[in-house]
Amino acid sequence: MSAARDMLCDTASAVFTEAASVGIGPVEDAGFGLLLVPEADGGFGGDWGDVNAVLWIAGHSVPDLPVAALILSGLGDVDPALHAAATVSLMAGAMGQALTLSIDHVNTRQQFGRPLGKFQAVQQSLAVMACEVRAVEAAAAALAARLDATGGDALAAGFEIAAAKLRANRAVGVVTSVAHQVHGAIGFTEEYDLHRVTVPLMRWRGTHGNDAHWAQILGRQVAGFGGRGLWKAMTARDA
Repeated sequence: MSAARDMLCDTASAVFTEAASVGIGPVEDAGFGLLLVPEADGGFGGDWGDVNAVLWIAGHSVPDLPVAALILSGLGDVDPALHAAATVSLMAGAMGQALTLSIDHVNTRQQFGRPLGKFQAVQQSLAVMACEVRAVEAAAAALAARLDATGGDALAAGFEIAAAKLRANRAVGVVTSVAHQVHGAIGFTEEYDLHRVTVPLMRWRGTHGNDAHWAQILGRQVAGFGGRGLWKAMTARDA
């Protein structure tokens, strides 16, 4: 991570911590709507790698606030597919938080004289969950890299957008079910933080294209490559 992005993430973490209690105001005041605006136009001059990093933190910390919409608003009218791309980053962050909460819980909750995390069945479930979370994080990073390589062209990054949103959508069921299973009843309480990420995750699964929508788009693209075309298309990419 570059020094500039590291500083950006530190700023986002601090701003989102405040915004979690008072609302979107601090995010707007911090100027995140200028993240993708060129420096020559008075913006931050960031790229999609920056967007992915910031939205991961937003999904982790303030999933109910419209941070993605605010960032994209700096571009004016944008291709709807870019909203799907931003949602993938939010989903990755929320899944990461669900995993963190789950690991913390099973390492502290005692059952039959030992932590839940010592039971093999629980370990296996969390391993499956972790694989899903990391896969979505990798898809979000690959998507951001492709958008940067194409100058933010949603059409040129269409394959990555479809693949990443579909992968994130498909991971939601596993991540939310395992998280709530290992938490038991506490995961559904208003006072506990788990529902604050699992509810948005279930909502985002159908936002900006559900499973069927992106599976159809991705299938058509793959079929259009024909024969060995998919491998050639994948290896020809800059990222």
